[in-house]
Amino acid sequence: MIDEFAKDYLHGDLREVREELLGKLDGLAEYDVRRPLTRTGTNLLGLVKHLTLTEARSFGEIFGRPYPEPLPSWDDPAARGKDMWATEHEPRDRITDAYRRAWAHSDKTITELPIDAEGHVPWWPRPNVKLFTILVHVLTETSRHTGHADILREHLDGKTATAAHRDESFWAARHAEIERAARAARGPK
Repeated sequence: MIDEFAKDYLHGDLREVREELLGKLDGLAEYDVRRPLTRTGTNLLGLVKHLTLTEARSFGEIFGRPYPEPLPSWDDPAARGKDMWATEHEPRDRITDAYRRAWAHSDKTITELPIDAEGHVPWWPRPNVKLFTILVHVLTETSRHTGHADILREHLDGKTATAAHRDESFWAARHAEIERAARAARGPK
């Protein structure tokens, strides 16, 4: 009984955070969803593309349920990092649709297998896993990258998940309060 509850609970959270990530693209121009916003090139569409590969591989080959579309080999050094950004030849809709197709494949695996189903992750130091482990891993990975997307989106246009609950004067006052505390903590210059 607790196994089904845990699986359903984690799966529900994964579904929610997936939608949250895609929502970060809403209303943004092509350039803004693709542009590198960190020194390492992190960008919104790249996060979606990366999580597509994560889900397709995690709930596919790990459990002997290969994803029906081609994936780069996990041990191909030339492919490493290419899932973190989109070329100009990869339309946004193709990437977001691919993410949704990966969801469908993942959801089927999660639904059909018991939470203690065995899988194998050859690139992990302890490669023998359970569906529970992979579900927690993918939820954590997706949540982490959705947090990155929150910050990137705020950097682009100031929109945040909580923006609707606060006005600009609130955020200006909050920023000033945090800046004052940071300056006070550093001590005299």
